[in-house]
Amino acid sequence: MGHKEWINEVNILGVVNHPNLVKLIGYCAEDDERGIQRLLVYELMQNKSLEDHLLGRVGSPLSWMTRLQIAQGAARGLAYLHEEMDFQLIFRDFKTSNILLDDDLNPKLSDFGLARQGPAAGIDHVTTAVVGTIGYAAPEYLQTGRLTSKSDVWSFGVVLYELMTGRRAVERNLPRNEQKLIEWVKPYVSDSKKFHLIIDPRLEGDYSLKSAQKLSALATKCITKNPKARPRMSEVVEMIGKIINDLLPPDENEPEPEPEPETESRFVNKTGTEIVPRKEEVNGNSAKKAFDFKELRNRSIGRLDWRNWPASMVKHSA
Repeated sequence: MGHKEWINEVNILGVVNHPNLVKLIGYCAEDDERGIQRLLVYELMQNKSLEDHLLGRVGSPLSWMTRLQIAQGAARGLAYLHEEMDFQLIFRDFKTSNILLDDDLNPKLSDFGLARQGPAAGIDHVTTAVVGTIGYAAPEYLQTGRLTSKSDVWSFGVVLYELMTGRRAVERNLPRNEQKLIEWVKPYVSDSKKFHLIIDPRLEGDYSLKSAQKLSALATKCITKNPKARPRMSEVVEMIGKIINDLLPPDENEPEPEPEPETESRFVNKTGTEIVPRKEEVNGNSAKKAFDFKELRNRSIGRLDWRNWPASMVKHSA
């Protein structure tokens, strides 16, 4: 992560507040003979990333219901960034390695270094240099550099297919016609007799075919070539919720309440001044915050000084 991306992440995580976004505990930057050394301290995410689980690097395979719940939580995080604040943020690098899982396998989006403020009112896109990860970037963004929230929706559709198949978005070690995930699944999703062949074999058949087909239909909507035809992330949250509810027994088929916003993060810079958002309004279940990007960029870099920590917070190795 470069210095620009590091500053961007500190600025953004200092003002966003949602249960499906990773919490920044602290940060510091030191200039020494090796150059500037940067550090970000996240909350502990015990179960690593979604990518680690799908590729079998950790633990047992995720159950079908857990995959749906992870998809819904990640969608809620994007919906918050796109629709629930006084300004819009476009994540721009949504992928399985940036979805971290806590001790209860709740998903939280991380790595906001490439996130970009959305277009101003009356403007339908932001023109910017193309960045991101191969296999996840929307085609119109790759071709024109025009960035919208629907670019994130495309990336979300790719991740849905990764959840279903257990495969990477791009896998160079496979035969040429199977390397690009969304191209490989096309002939299967349109053939009900072959559809089951794309489902992650690690599930060993323990999933609902009907719900998998519904999830595939949603993923296909998200990767529609026309960005205006893609759903908003709030609509995606609702559709995944319906898929989940259809799997629950009648007595459990109750709408899941939206998670409450977490306590606002506060940071201290080198002068000891507390850095907090300038305004907070609670509207429904989501906290809305407004800030001035220029003002944040002009703030001095904060640092964590372990020498001032209480003895109870410092662990000594034997």
